[in-house]
Amino acid sequence: MFTPQGPTFRELAAQALSSVEHGYDLLAPKFDHTPFRTPDPVLRSVARALGRIGPFESGLDLCCGTGAGMDVLRTVCEERVTGVDISAGMLAVARERAARPGGPPTAWVRGDARALPFGPVFDLVVSFGAFGHFLPRELPGLFTQVHSVLRPGGRFAFPIVAPARPGSRGYWALLGFDAAMRARNAVWRPPFVMYYREFRLGDVRRELARAGFSVELYALPEFGRRSDGSPRCRMVVATKRGRERAR
Repeated sequence: MFTPQGPTFRELAAQALSSVEHGYDLLAPKFDHTPFRTPDPVLRSVARALGRIGPFESGLDLCCGTGAGMDVLRTVCEERVTGVDISAGMLAVARERAARPGGPPTAWVRGDARALPFGPVFDLVVSFGAFGHFLPRELPGLFTQVHSVLRPGGRFAFPIVAPARPGSRGYWALLGFDAAMRARNAVWRPPFVMYYREFRLGDVRRELARAGFSVELYALPEFGRRSDGSPRCRMVVATKRGRERAR
């Protein structure tokens, strides 16, 4: 399915009937050949935008998966980079694809983003495509965890795409996907949380502010603008209040 190297329909069905953690363990060997991986143009755009803000010393990729976002951190962090993910299978693939010389030292940690096993040691936290796995009620705790691992003045950055226009093909596709996930979770256990329509910019800004961040938005110009002039894709940069980060 998707590409000859990607998972079959049967493999995707097995993943969908698993927990989030076990499902990604199953999908890990073929994950990079699915549309679920963050596209390279998005990664490159975020790296360029962060390059204008940085450089940074230490960075964390939250819910790093197979490590695509770690390449962003390697371009903007000088001291060390760390990836954390709940799936041992995804981390195994990430370690294998990152086994090449050059760049800052890299560490891989298995852990839950809702209970991060770090102190305030990072200057930058990034995340790509993971927020659909958290229910809206979990955002305050998630953002509090990110806040706790950043040094004062540290930044939490992630891209967010403008919502599909009501009535558009993308709108109905996402609505149908969410409906299918809700029906699945109503009749099957364990649940598989993946609700991407729930991650709304207004809610995100409010919860980031409550967690102790100041929030800025950066348009990612490579993706253009909608008919009303608003960006199709933005980078959210939330800064931990406190002294300015040392350069």
